[in-house]
Amino acid sequence: MSTSVLEKQAVLIVPSDSTPNHILQLSALDSQLFVRFTFEYLLVYKPSNGVDRASITNNVKSALGRALVPYYPLAGRVRSRADGSGLEVVCRAQGALFIEAVSNCTGSEFNGAPKRISQWRKFLSFDVADVLDGAPPLVVQLTWLSDGGATLAVGFNHCLCDGVGSGEFLNSFAELALGKRGYDELEPTPIWRRHLLDPVSFESTHDNSLSHPEFGSVADVCGFSSRYDRERLVPTSIVFDKNMVSELKKITKSTFTSFEVLSAHVWRSWARAMNLPSNQIVKLIFSVNIRQRVNPSFPSGYYGNAFVLGCAETSVGDLTENGLRYAAELVKRAKERVGNGYLREVVDSVSWNQETVDSVGSLIMTQWSRLGLESVEFGIGKPVRVSPVCSDKYCILCPVPSSITTVKVNLAVLSSAVDQYLYFLRNFYA
Repeated sequence: MSTSVLEKQAVLIVPSDSTPNHILQLSALDSQLFVRFTFEYLLVYKPSNGVDRASITNNVKSALGRALVPYYPLAGRVRSRADGSGLEVVCRAQGALFIEAVSNCTGSEFNGAPKRISQWRKFLSFDVADVLDGAPPLVVQLTWLSDGGATLAVGFNHCLCDGVGSGEFLNSFAELALGKRGYDELEPTPIWRRHLLDPVSFESTHDNSLSHPEFGSVADVCGFSSRYDRERLVPTSIVFDKNMVSELKKITKSTFTSFEVLSAHVWRSWARAMNLPSNQIVKLIFSVNIRQRVNPSFPSGYYGNAFVLGCAETSVGDLTENGLRYAAELVKRAKERVGNGYLREVVDSVSWNQETVDSVGSLIMTQWSRLGLESVEFGIGKPVRVSPVCSDKYCILCPVPSSITTVKVNLAVLSSAVDQYLYFLRNFYA
């Protein structure tokens, strides 16, 4: 039986109280080309006895309206500035979109990886193709499942907030739904202050791609890009528990963090499975939260984009032959480069040169496992699964709600490489 999702209502939710009527400037990091898309969470909740669906739905809608008072830019609309220098958000309390739906599927539909990359698209049915075309920057869909469970799917315009900011919003929104606090008592208190990331230098005349390989291009010596045009992407989802990560650390015979060894292992498995020539340069590009890595640190509650991209880069030959420790060392060095100077260079690059990421040879990774998504409880318990709405060629490290030390690696892999990728990923000594 095919999965059906039937919309019951779709309404704009405006802030429940008066909010400022003005235009806010977005930062250089908010305005960069790389974040002009919507990122989408899918939270799955198990069946609960005696749930009053109408009451829960009304609580969610009410809580959303209250959350949009302190987070009122999420009820605005993002557009380009008239002078083309960046983006801004027009705050007129236009509203966020709320959708309620029902589905004939059960929670078991979301075990493991989907069969197709867009299999769960209907659970966030409003798909924003252009984040600058007047669409609501926040979309929430509550879908009731046939077994009594539910899904909560949420789409955020990345120009307005990053993963950390979205996690803080969702947990505040959930607390409002449970009546734990009022919208003027949120912790942390949401803070705008996007001027903290204004460019401070004049237009750069040097090539920052030399010092920032995340913005540089590499030669496509094997038709890398064309393979993604020709081949089907196959979703994968593999769980790594604490013992498995500890085993990876043992292999390196060094003191790397869990992220360093796991990301290095995924990168090597992907590169080896792709069967690329040894002279093809490959990159692992990953987000680095800068809130506490710069001096002074960012204020608590800053929910704008406060991350830069770390980049580990090497040839396929070296990545394959030199082993996991070599790859983990590259990741570690890329992380260690991030500080005040690095941040300022990135701000200047994306402000003056409109730098963005070239996908040739790149595996892009982001970490959702430390955003608090597994704690979002709005009246039917905490989620039992967290995943992206749609699978993609970007690797996402998701939390596993049943174990805080376990991570789920989600990545859609080319059909010609997926079997080898899963083999290398599961066999640490291969």
